Amino acid sequence: MHQSVVVVDAFADGPFTGNPAAVCVLPRPADERWMRLVAREMNLSETAFLHPEADGWRLRWLTPSVEVELCGHATLASAHVLWETGQLPIDLSAVFHTQSGRLTAVRRDATITLDFPARPAAESDTPAGLADALGARPCFVGQNGMDILVELESEQSVRELDPDHGRLRSLPFRGIIVTAPAASPGDYHFVSRFFAPGSGIDEDPVTGSAHCALGPFWSGRLGVNPLVGWQASARGGRVGVDVRGDRVLLTGRAVTTLRGELLHSSA
Repeated sequence: MHQSVVVVDAFADGPFTGNPAAVCVLPRPADERWMRLVAREMNLSETAFLHPEADGWRLRWLTPSVEVELCGHATLASAHVLWETGQLPIDLSAVFHTQSGRLTAVRRDATITLDFPARPAAESDTPAGLADALGARPCFVGQNGMDILVELESEQSVRELDPDHGRLRSLPFRGIIVTAPAASPGDYHFVSRFFAPGSGIDEDPVTGSAHCALGPFWSGRLGVNPLVGWQASARGGRVGVDVRGDRVLLTGRAVTTLRGELLHSSA
């Protein structure tokens, strides 16, 4: 039996922008080894695997090398696929059971909003070797148990950053979020980039889960909520952020770019 796979650009203003995720909607849980091989074959930041469970869907996210506990863009992509294929009525919320608890997604016109846990970063000392690996001097460093958040002095310094991924790989974090305020008022309030070489991803194009830390950080710094963040990768992507206590609402758009079949399936 063949297994369908859909590639979706998430947090995208149009096709071939934002962050691509592969989505496999399964009838039942799949073989663990098969999922890891598929994620490696797709070779995207994340491949999402979901199957019906309880009142929603069990959702797992795999990079080409590891499973992660929280992923925004592949969750947005999964909800988009469920609605687009008619597996979920468009007026119903998508409910996902994950390693990070119950997550939901709702669709409003052309946008999708995710309800995620807030993951604020507590100020910390700068880890040894971090500044050298980034090639930049941090203004602020914080940790949230998942990622490390680094503020730089300017939007330009974030955009021009050229880190040593080999050195970053040695740091004991899922990823490194680098951010700065927007240079001038406009379409977004802050910029960011996300590096996760230890998870097999040198630079992630647009990272929804990083905004679980960026939202609380910048809403506190700027006194603004909701906000819009721009992830300044080569592809680029826009993330709407609304901090609601211990939750963060993340909003973006999704575009399907590829539909296909996996000819070898153990699902």
